[in-house]
Amino acid sequence: MRLIIIGCEYVGKTTFVSELRKWMLDTLGSCTTSFHDHFVMPFGEGTSPEEEEKAQQILHMNRALLERHVDYMMSYHLSSSFYDENDHCLVNWYFGDAVYAPLYYGYGRAGEYADRRVMARYYDKKVMEIAPDSVLVLLKAPPEVVLQRMREQPRPLCPLKEQDVELVLSRFEEEYAASLLRHKLTLDTTNTSPADTLRAFVRLIEPYLNENDKLRILAHRALRS
Repeated sequence: MRLIIIGCEYVGKTTFVSELRKWMLDTLGSCTTSFHDHFVMPFGEGTSPEEEEKAQQILHMNRALLERHVDYMMSYHLSSSFYDENDHCLVNWYFGDAVYAPLYYGYGRAGEYADRRVMARYYDKKVMEIAPDSVLVLLKAPPEVVLQRMREQPRPLCPLKEQDVELVLSRFEEEYAASLLRHKLTLDTTNTSPADTLRAFVRLIEPYLNENDKLRILAHRALRS
């Protein structure tokens, strides 16, 4: 299964991925060892003292070096070592950089060198060449819901600012609509439980399952019967 899961912070991507991984293990019998979720600065760093120090170093990195590092990470995840596996699942990937870099990181603005909107379409084309069965999944919620979640569960290292919530949500919608990937689905997490969101995904993903996924499902059912 090849998935690119995108969306603003606080729309529920981490919770959804946790539920999705359990479903993949239960339904396909196996799952990618991890969902790659390290593309939004400070790249998924945790809150232990050591990891917080690492995150602060990233936040204060020279912007030219940061841009090169992000470019490397984005292109590295296109390599065959990932796509040779049954599953390749990523969170925000180059879509997150297209949204956040011009707003917060100081590079990739419209009309500049390496305009991130232009680069996102370049990566779309590469994904379609390597894995045309990839599915783009947009998670969304209204601005007021995101703001409420931000205030109830503050994350000191989260890049998203309250005054930018509406803009960031609309930018993810724009990138989703502009993407060249053919297989797309959206999940609204406004009033749904994690289980409800997963059920909606299972229903919507069915037409996009590739032949390998279908065979894995059948084989796993046979082994369990």
